[in-house]
Amino acid sequence: MAALDGLASALESYRGRDRLIRTLGYCCQLLGGVLVEQGPAGSEVGTRLLAVSAQLSHCRTVLRLFDDLAMFAYTKQYGLGAQEEDTFVRWVSVLGNAADQLYYPCEHVAWAADAKVLRVDSARWWTLSTALWGLSLLLGIVRSLWTVLKLRQQLRSPAAAFTSRLPRSKRRAVEAQIQSEVLTLLSNLADLANAVHWLPPGVLWAGCFPPWLVGLMGTVSSLLSVYQAAHASSQAVATSP
Repeated sequence: MAALDGLASALESYRGRDRLIRTLGYCCQLLGGVLVEQGPAGSEVGTRLLAVSAQLSHCRTVLRLFDDLAMFAYTKQYGLGAQEEDTFVRWVSVLGNAADQLYYPCEHVAWAADAKVLRVDSARWWTLSTALWGLSLLLGIVRSLWTVLKLRQQLRSPAAAFTSRLPRSKRRAVEAQIQSEVLTLLSNLADLANAVHWLPPGVLWAGCFPPWLVGLMGTVSSLLSVYQAAHASSQAVATSP
């Protein structure tokens, strides 16, 4: 019952609903791709699952039409990252926010072109939006790697070793942050693999992934995201008065 209540609570929020749609979509693509490759016996069911996956992906694209304002508010609030202590993290985050902000209008134009609302070449806009998404993921990977290295150095420093017997809560907090950054890193790597696959042929492994592999990468990324959200929610409940 508690799990059901938690799921219902997550679905009340836009982000929680988006995570579920994303996870279901990639799971359908993974299972559908596997069934299609097994031959005629599973091709019909596999094709239907791939169709469901495509519709769920389209659903998320339509819902993202309303994400620009929220992203702009976050970008404006973050600004030039004056609150960041690390200059490298600061500027990587600023560039990532810029890539995310530009991603949305490019995707909207591509969607509008596919829907025959605008008379432009949708393929170019899809390529541009995918490239911006890939750039954002790459910057996120660099930021996570840098953060993990800095935190590990902090734990291994002589000062930390000397004081680790006293502030155990701080040490646990650093270790929890490292774990969170590693999970974010793995999630971004899985998404980046798919982002490159969706770029025009000739760019690294673009166009080389079978549907099941795209589904696998997306499922891994989605499950990691769901886990992090659930963990953050449970931590918030545990620390609340």
